[in-house]
Amino acid sequence: MGFWIFMLIMELFVPAIMIIFGNIYRNKAPEDINGSNGYKTAMSRLNRDTWEFAHHYCAKVWRLVGWILLVPSIAAMLYVRGKDTEAVGHFGLILTLVQTVILIISIAPTEIALRKTFDENGQRK
Repeated sequence: MGFWIFMLIMELFVPAIMIIFGNIYRNKAPEDINGSNGYKTAMSRLNRDTWEFAHHYCAKVWRLVGWILLVPSIAAMLYVRGKDTEAVGHFGLILTLVQTVILIISIAPTEIALRKTFDENGQRK
């Protein structure tokens, strides 16, 4: 049971990080465009306007996706409650991989919004 609780907590990290950073970036993008954190794509780093836009938009996406991922992640872990350590570990690995893929896919809406809002030089259309 102790390993299952540990894995449950680990499975909540990706959704929690999305929600936390969504809340942080909703209010303020990082100051340094080339710093160590932030939503970093070529389009988002063109200028301050694209940087701010990308962070505010991505924050909305991450908050939504994070909350949506939270419930199925808990439900999925309840499915393996009481199973042996190996089953819980393998299931947790698969769930983490799925969450990570969803996190990566969640970049697409922000990039689409950036390209609809800005030209290739970072000027608003």
